[in-house]
Amino acid sequence: MGITSAFFSATSGINATSRALTEIGNNIANAQTIGFKTRTVSFGDLFGANLGLGGASSALVEGRGVRVLGVDPSFTQGSLQTTSNALDLAIDGDGFFQVSDASGLPFFTRAGQFNVDANGNIVSPAGLRLQGYQADAAGNINTGSLGNITFTTVQQIGIPTTETVMSGNLKASEPVLTGFTNAALLADPSNSANSQFSNGIRVFDTLGAGHDLTVYFSKTAVNEWTYSVIAQDSEVTASIANNTTTGNALVAQGTLTFTSTGLLDVEAPGAGSPQNISFVGGSTVPQPILFDFGTSITTDGGTGTDGMLQQGSASVLLTLSQDGFANGTLASTSIAEDGLIQGRFTNGTTRNLGQVALTRFINPDGLQPIGKNLFIQSGDSGTPLVGTPGLGSFGKVIASTLEASNVDLGEELVNMIIMQRGFQANSRIITTTNDLLGELVNLAR
Repeated sequence: MGITSAFFSATSGINATSRALTEIGNNIANAQTIGFKTRTVSFGDLFGANLGLGGASSALVEGRGVRVLGVDPSFTQGSLQTTSNALDLAIDGDGFFQVSDASGLPFFTRAGQFNVDANGNIVSPAGLRLQGYQADAAGNINTGSLGNITFTTVQQIGIPTTETVMSGNLKASEPVLTGFTNAALLADPSNSANSQFSNGIRVFDTLGAGHDLTVYFSKTAVNEWTYSVIAQDSEVTASIANNTTTGNALVAQGTLTFTSTGLLDVEAPGAGSPQNISFVGGSTVPQPILFDFGTSITTDGGTGTDGMLQQGSASVLLTLSQDGFANGTLASTSIAEDGLIQGRFTNGTTRNLGQVALTRFINPDGLQPIGKNLFIQSGDSGTPLVGTPGLGSFGKVIASTLEASNVDLGEELVNMIIMQRGFQANSRIITTTNDLLGELVNLAR
């Protein structure tokens, strides 16, 4: 090739370093891009044919310059940045979020900036829909069907109260109320001659409407107490007894019998016998509600120690719970490390809404970037594998967090200087070769 071959070698060096500077510039430009993965240019040398006619001396092989072999992405973990958006997601470990367009075409990304669109879909800033597993109306996750995660449930229907559970203590030294009657209780329930302890409880009918009840405890015999549940007369359509003057209605009543050591022995009615209450406006009338005061010895075959006791200390209610709720609307969401999305409703209930799925590849370096922080599958990447975050080789999902770009600015600036010097050196080869050719031409003068 002679001296002119130096032109072509230097030109290849200029082209290669220019390509590297392009990628360095792209990396620096995306230093603040969420989920961006840095790209590095790989070089390979070029050699011509063997110039010798015999032997195997490699010294006779002429170098022809350099070429770009490829551009390699680096999928090292970016730093995690906390945000205030519960739907901002970061992957800590291996995997990609799978998103799809309106036609269902899949794309893959590490950028977890998501929000909810007008149709309840979890979408990226580009409008692509996050893929995962949808929950049914009962909150069960169907992991066999990958699709759009949609917040179809923004309301929670009311849940009627079916059981109330109480535990505490009734003071053993309280006197027996020999003159106790339902009529006297309804006329003046707070009078100590009619009851010695009381506590309020809010229950819900079959349409989720709340009703305030009060449970009054009256010691009517030695080691025996009568509990009486009183509601507002205007809120019930039927009752055991009522007092129109005070507006009180007796809607449930029973007895608690204790052993000589103060343990709950007998409940009447028993734990398997709910009492019917007819609330105004309820869709189911009457509504059965069980009043449970613990596992009594004789009635339930229990120990009599986990509910109401009769001991020497003051009367007190330690725990009080019921299983009903008013209707509610979706107030907020939370996402666990396994991608499970839970909705919290204004009535205090929670329910599964869906689960984020992750996708991984045997060779993620083979994914083809298409812009907007998206990749598509290629022949080099292998078949996508879908799974649950945190299981096996899949990374965990961190909510209210974003993965920053993994660009190292210091490294990129050093590489830029190196490529700049390489470009200058190759340019100098061209000018030097041009001077030599000029000298060669001058030999003929």
